[in-house]
Amino acid sequence: MQPEPWLRGAIPDVHPVISHLLRSSQHIREDTNSAVARLTPQQVWARPEMLNPVGFHLKHLAGSTDRLLTYLNGSALSASQLAAIVQETSGEDSPDELLGAVNATFDRYDRVVRALDPSEFSCVREVGRERLTVTVISLAIHIVEHGHRHVGQIVSAATLARATVL
Repeated sequence: MQPEPWLRGAIPDVHPVISHLLRSSQHIREDTNSAVARLTPQQVWARPEMLNPVGFHLKHLAGSTDRLLTYLNGSALSASQLAAIVQETSGEDSPDELLGAVNATFDRYDRVVRALDPSEFSCVREVGRERLTVTVISLAIHIVEHGHRHVGQIVSAATLARATVL
C-alpha cells in the first residue's frame, strides 16, 4: 500500500508549492474514488441521518472547483455556471457520472496549477458577486482545502449510506 500522496515526495521539476497542491489534488481524488467505490445510485442519493447525500457533495465538489478555477483564471462566472449551483442539491446522476465530473475538474485544476508562474502567486483575483480580492496562491490553496472538507463529508455520508441503505 502506498503512503498518502503528500508523503510520496516532491514531483520532479515542479515548484515545491505547486507540487504540494498537485499532491493535495491527487489525495482528494484518491479518497473520493475510494469512498464512492461500489456505492449504488440509491446509496449515493440517500440522506442517512438527514446528512446531505454523497451525490450533493460530489456535485458541489466538481461545481465549486470549476467556479473557483474560473476565478483563478481571472474570469467571471458564466450563466451556465450560476445555473448549475441550483442543480447541486438534487439529481439522478450515477456514481460513475459524479466521479467522472470530480476527476475531470481536478484534472483541470492540475493543468491550471502546473501552469502557474510562482512569480505571480501574489497577483490579485476577484471572487464572487462582491468581487472580493484574493491572491492567486490563496485561491489555489483554498480550492484544495475546500475539496478536503467535502471529502470528509463524502467519506462519512458514504459510510452511513452503506450501513443503512441496502
